[in-house]
Amino acid sequence: MTEKGIWGYDPASGHEPGLDLVGFKVEATDGSIGKVDKHSDAVDASHLVVDTGVWIFGKHVLLPAGTIQRIDTAERKVYVNRTKDQIKAAPDFDEIKYRGEAGYLEEFARHYSQSHS
Repeated sequence: MTEKGIWGYDPASGHEPGLDLVGFKVEATDGSIGKVDKHSDAVDASHLVVDTGVWIFGKHVLLPAGTIQRIDTAERKVYVNRTKDQIKAAPDFDEIKYRGEAGYLEEFARHYSQSHS
């Protein structure tokens, strides 16, 4: 997967433009990781920010749209194609850099492009 491709939704994921995923539970391939706190459908930068709750207490993780395998609107769950360890090993989410640092998302593109199993 290219770094650009990691930011787009898989056509088979069930994503529809305008679908608000905030509050949906997020499931890695090996268990729950938290709930969607922020959701962006920005062109070439679509992603989720997940509040990990007790899994990694007080932390948030960023997941590019290309990691989303399936969205179940009835169950309000998002399934991603990464393990908990792959997600935990991602760069730390930094709200300040997220809001204004050009190129910040590239760190995540590199990590998730390399971590695909």
